Amino acid sequence: MTTDPETTETAPRAEDGAGTAGGGGAGSDRAADPMTAEGLAEGSGDEAPADGGPDPADGSPGPSQDAGEGEGAAPEMSEAEAELAAQRVERERIERRKAAKQGPVEAGGKLSGKAADLLAAVRAVESGEKPVASAFSEPTPAPRRPTAPEPVRRPQPVAAVAAPPAAETVAAVRAVLAEGGAPDTLAPQVAEALGEGAEAQLRSDPWQLLRVFGVRPEQADTFARALLGADCRPDDERRARAMTVWLLEQAALAGHTALEVPALEAALGRRQVPDPEAAVRDTIAEGEALVFQDALESAPPGDDEEQERPVRVLIGLERYALAEESLADGLARLVNSVPKEDGAAEDWQRAARSAAGSAAELIGAVAGHGLVLHTGSEASRIEPATLLREARRLGLRAWAATHSPAGRDQFGALLAGLDLPDDGRTRPPLATVAGLLSGGEGPGRDADGALDLDLLIVLDAPQLDVETAALLVESLPDGARLVLSGDPGVLWSVGPGRVFGDLLAARVCPQIASRTPDPGPLGELVSAIGIGELPQVDAPGKEVVIVPVRDAGEAVHRTVQLVADSVPRAIGVPAEETQVITPGHGGAAGTRALNAALKERLNPGPGRFGGFDPGDRIAYSPAPGRTLPGRVVKGDAEGLHLECAGVPVVVPKERVEQTLRHGWALTAHQAVGQRWPAVVVVLPGDAAQSLTRPWVYTAFGRAVRHLSVVHGADQALPRAVAEIQAKPRTTRLPALLRPQVPTSD
Repeated sequence: MTTDPETTETAPRAEDGAGTAGGGGAGSDRAADPMTAEGLAEGSGDEAPADGGPDPADGSPGPSQDAGEGEGAAPEMSEAEAELAAQRVERERIERRKAAKQGPVEAGGKLSGKAADLLAAVRAVESGEKPVASAFSEPTPAPRRPTAPEPVRRPQPVAAVAAPPAAETVAAVRAVLAEGGAPDTLAPQVAEALGEGAEAQLRSDPWQLLRVFGVRPEQADTFARALLGADCRPDDERRARAMTVWLLEQAALAGHTALEVPALEAALGRRQVPDPEAAVRDTIAEGEALVFQDALESAPPGDDEEQERPVRVLIGLERYALAEESLADGLARLVNSVPKEDGAAEDWQRAARSAAGSAAELIGAVAGHGLVLHTGSEASRIEPATLLREARRLGLRAWAATHSPAGRDQFGALLAGLDLPDDGRTRPPLATVAGLLSGGEGPGRDADGALDLDLLIVLDAPQLDVETAALLVESLPDGARLVLSGDPGVLWSVGPGRVFGDLLAARVCPQIASRTPDPGPLGELVSAIGIGELPQVDAPGKEVVIVPVRDAGEAVHRTVQLVADSVPRAIGVPAEETQVITPGHGGAAGTRALNAALKERLNPGPGRFGGFDPGDRIAYSPAPGRTLPGRVVKGDAEGLHLECAGVPVVVPKERVEQTLRHGWALTAHQAVGQRWPAVVVVLPGDAAQSLTRPWVYTAFGRAVRHLSVVHGADQALPRAVAEIQAKPRTTRLPALLRPQVPTSD
């Protein structure tokens, strides 16, 4: 297992200059129209024996920028402020949960040897029985198993956001950064990350610089050497602790909510930490990480009293560990509770009979269960739409939430053809997940702080990370029903966790698998990719076109030609409705290189507003892990004015570099949750090691009418589809659910 991020799509803006610079994409001397090539590349059924590399081409870890912004129903708060407010709700809830804990996290069984020594030593330090030095050098009793804490009631939403760091704090931090040779532009981020006394903390422990997103260990080491001089040593315990926390953060960026002890210690060794075992113990003792032991499976046949149960020992950051526990508690509450009697049984049966196929099964399952999972591809969305209509007809306060504004609007168009009951609303009962949680969209909250609804249908469920899912489930009132619907074949969430996949594997609630197929050649191709095949499809209307290229420069040239000329002329889809998708930000055919070439062709300009001009397509990230496509309207002293999903957004000048990219080309993670009439997927040769079946499935599935594949990856494409699944994620949700919820047959 690796602790590096599983996708190359996520290089943070702070490191753009440190990675491979995106080349200018020189044009090819071949002038033929690429629209003449149809079908899939020759040899698509062959499998290449070459190894697929585990890590992204861009090489810079960080979250990809997923879409998902809500309507501006609260004009006094910007979208970004609303997001921060929602995050504060989660932080406050976790703090209350931490305070309510009566002891260490409950163990899954007995331990022996090194794991037991580690846990016992940590508990001795936490209880105050022994100082750190003696706790880890003397034998201690076996770890005890405390009583599980009561779940924390959901908090009231907050209306304010945290104030920015004081100017004098930023100035003091800037002076320390300059003294250590670090960029002074990091000062606001350092002050925000470290809080009060940031200057003193940074001076006393220079490796605290690693708490700033985008800072690498080698940069923190250079900074520490400049500040500490001869006192800077590789075996400094401050460095060891900071490196441990940093590796756990990197693991979270790769989707893990915790790491097994051997994996963490191995990663520390690769980072030149002399004593990884001591580093882990010290980090736990200082309260900067938590230790858990989870039962792997039920005990083998035999005498349970005498036989030890197999367990694994995990180390995790508090925020993700407690969010996952809270999520498990909330899901158990839904599964084990009886839904509200908000419709007679015969009414639900009548509603199910009025629907057809999988939609009828979905309605029947929701009638009697608090949690239901629904799986299917794009065409299957008609089924949750039908459920929403029937639930509204039964008088339920039913709502649906999507991952992105574009997905919300597309689902709204689907609902428009279903004759929703007239309840006096001017808009359908739709929201984005982010808008629902921030209060900018949705039904609002009741007196207890819960969402004012009876049924919530969450589309794009694979994009839920543990923190978002925990906050969502905690926000549901008692007796409410939750339907999680999505395509399990797409890329998983950018944030840590594998919520939808874990729930499918746990089998703790009804699962309805759609039998509605995606239509046409595109549907046939994407469905085949989902089961590991890459067939040649018959595309008489040029629904699928393959454009072979020899190198990255030609790939950029062909992509520009397709977007600006060939697709508008041959398919009838204008450039502004065509989206380019590529595996990473860096490289000669990454998003940076492609966006530079597309801007030069489609909207040339000097970039006088922080590299942007009016009319530029952009990808706006109001918070890490979320991306909102839009366009630049203008720039002035107030900042850069955008239009995103029909909502005006103003980005202050100091946040432009951090939150904006050009958006003609996106990564697949940025594109998930929305679709375009035409999509151009770019597969340069240097991206071969990044390709997986979920990546190809997601990228190809973003196209509605037409898909062009600029193909330079040779046999890496069929091999990725046939053999390379998503990297596994280490999560605790199944183990946490197992003792609380009976398994469904």
